[in-house]
Amino acid sequence: MPRVYVSTVLPAPVAEVWRLIRDFNALPAWTPFVRDSRIEGGMRPDQVGCIRNFTLRDGGVIRERLLALSDYDMACSYAILESPMAVTDYIATLGLTPITEGNQTFAFWQADFDCPPDREAGLVAQIGQGVFQAAFTALKQRFR
Repeated sequence: MPRVYVSTVLPAPVAEVWRLIRDFNALPAWTPFVRDSRIEGGMRPDQVGCIRNFTLRDGGVIRERLLALSDYDMACSYAILESPMAVTDYIATLGLTPITEGNQTFAFWQADFDCPPDREAGLVAQIGQGVFQAAFTALKQRFR
């Protein structure tokens, strides 16, 4: 089972970063690759079990279920339900930790998933750099 792990330091207080990313429907506000997003079934975007349905800028559609959301730990976990990527059993966690020196934020994003063996290297790179790192780079620019 491949694992992708990406981390960064964001130049903003952890509470400010968490306010933005804890909204499970806010991907268009802080990622460069999501065009639009909606929560299905009228559920709240911070309600465990809600499903976000979003469209990528390239037209791909992804559906994800919020599995856990902790304001105390400043972390959320979700599963991909449908995606154009050839992944199954995809579970990801995005979490934040305060860095007291400089009032900054340590952020990590990791995912475990299954995929065809011949696609593993490409998917690890796509998810790690094309999704997680691209989103962190956009967050850094937002908070500068």
